[in-house]
Amino acid sequence: MNIKSYIQAFTLFIVLASCNPKPVEEINSAFSLSDEMALQLEFKEAKLEDVKNEIRLFGKIDADNNKIAEVNSIVSGVVKSIHVGLGDYVKQGQILAVIQSSEVASFQKEKLDAMNDMAIAEKNLQVAKDLFEGKLNSEKDLILAKNELAKAKAELSRINDIHSIYKLKSGSTYNILAPFNGFIINKDITINDNIKSDRSEPLFFIADIKEIWAIANVNESDISKIKTDYDVTVSTLAFPDHPYDGKIEKIYSVIDPETRAMKIRVRIPNFDFKLKPEMNCTVNVRYKENHKMVAIPSEAVIFDKNRYWVMIYKDKFHVDTREVEVYRNLNGISYLSSGVSDGEQVIAKGGLMIYNTLND
Repeated sequence: MNIKSYIQAFTLFIVLASCNPKPVEEINSAFSLSDEMALQLEFKEAKLEDVKNEIRLFGKIDADNNKIAEVNSIVSGVVKSIHVGLGDYVKQGQILAVIQSSEVASFQKEKLDAMNDMAIAEKNLQVAKDLFEGKLNSEKDLILAKNELAKAKAELSRINDIHSIYKLKSGSTYNILAPFNGFIINKDITINDNIKSDRSEPLFFIADIKEIWAIANVNESDISKIKTDYDVTVSTLAFPDHPYDGKIEKIYSVIDPETRAMKIRVRIPNFDFKLKPEMNCTVNVRYKENHKMVAIPSEAVIFDKNRYWVMIYKDKFHVDTREVEVYRNLNGISYLSSGVSDGEQVIAKGGLMIYNTLND
């Protein structure tokens, strides 16, 4: 074979070699997720879940009316001093105000009279016993003396209970005390006020607000979507970055004739006392729709070229770019109409980096 024939044969070999397809192993190894890169990613399993929706309601913060005390005066008199103001935090037994009253002196006199009556009854009983032993009176007289002593003791006990309950002391002043720890949410008393015995309005309202209520209005069109124990998030204008999670505790099955709305109640822990009665709030109620969809973390969804994409992870050699159709995004969860199947793994964190690597 001459040189020309060798050259033609070598050229044909090169052409044929270039036409052979690459080995499968070489194709699959075109992209490989390194261990270092995998540490920067977060993988989540797509799950078929009930689709949730959300309603935004508006309302206000209110004190638990089971933990509000009306503070009144049991005596009439003149207000001599006030020790607290509106919004102050008070402790149980703390003096709120002092009233000068002649009635306090009458309570003291009543107690002294009862003590004196009991002392006399005790002496009379002793005399009756001595006479009975000397056969100078009847058993009936002895029984009457015992009954008189019992009545005197009961009366003194009753008066002592009154003094204990209302913390009455000697003198002409009466201290109005806080019944429990809480905040002064209403105050209707001033220095030199003449407090009358027939007054119906409380002097103070004290509320324990370690737990507080969010009361929200529900429009008629949304009433059928609301049920007790639904999860809610309460937000306030005062603390927009501090949402409060809770559940619907009570549904008031009455329509307000003015607002045409129904009210719901949510109980919220308030140990830091940030929430105050009468604050405005929004209540986001989450409820389930009557169908299921595949749900994935919203951070796994990538928006590019006017479409939504998700990175599907099979193993470090097989990461696919998958187009998806998003039905709804809610509280960090995306519900998908199509594109991902139940049980598939998606890259929830760091997916954009992989997307750019594979699709540049």
